[in-house]
Amino acid sequence: MNEDGGTGSEGAGTGSERYAELAGSGPYGVRPGHALITMVEPHPGHEYAYNRWYEDDHYYAGATAMPWIFAGRRWVATKDLQELRYPEKSAVAQPVGAGCYLSTYWVTEGRYDDHMKWTVAINKRLNRDGRVYQDRTHVFTAFQDHEATVYRDGAAGPRDFHALDHPYAGLVLQVVDADGPPQRAELLEWLRSRHLPKRLKGSPAAMVTVFRPTPLPGDRMTYVKQVEGVDTRLTLLWFLQEDPRNCWASRFTGLDAAVAETGLGRVELVAPFVPTVPGTDRHVDRLR
Repeated sequence: MNEDGGTGSEGAGTGSERYAELAGSGPYGVRPGHALITMVEPHPGHEYAYNRWYEDDHYYAGATAMPWIFAGRRWVATKDLQELRYPEKSAVAQPVGAGCYLSTYWVTEGRYDDHMKWTVAINKRLNRDGRVYQDRTHVFTAFQDHEATVYRDGAAGPRDFHALDHPYAGLVLQVVDADGPPQRAELLEWLRSRHLPKRLKGSPAAMVTVFRPTPLPGDRMTYVKQVEGVDTRLTLLWFLQEDPRNCWASRFTGLDAAVAETGLGRVELVAPFVPTVPGTDRHVDRLR
């Protein structure tokens, strides 16, 4: 038995002696300084197998078991939800309905580089060990840096670090491309100070988080394409307290026109989702 009361054998060969060293320094707050947002389309005929692989293995081994990911949630768009998406000609999804599963994860602020070293290494290992499901396409996958959170109710209610654990009934993914890097800064300020507070007032959306994408490392897995729009894109997540079908027409149509009127950019995707039910295949039979 070692001096800490353990046998000393549990971490043999795992480098566990370094864990205490690594935990002893660096940021360890609960702010979602970064996010992994990944929208994926299982290939036709592979919907059930993909769902089981992701829920039973990859959600854990490929994400939440890693250092500095502290929250995660999966979302799904059934066929009727896919049909609500716009614009029809999207720079994000071709066709616009592609990407019926969305996974969102929070990464501790200031720990992006640390997490990235681990995630690149573990995904290489998972791929080598045959634990990566190949019959799917990454439609929109990016690590992103947090830019802003706008709340409907001010200081009341869950915060953004609660968002992936709170039982929200729906989520809307909105992707906006500015006309250039200077315009993105202007667009972000317009969203944060004018547009989002106005849209959130009296709506079923409790908060909107805003992120900007970061480039993936050069040694990423080859099946994940490099991130587009690193200098011009913003990604918004609207967290809803009701099913998006119930409020789509009244609250989420026209977001493209609102951005276009600013002259700063354009909306490339507005896509509604509902949460998956972990451990089940609910919704899988309604994807096509």
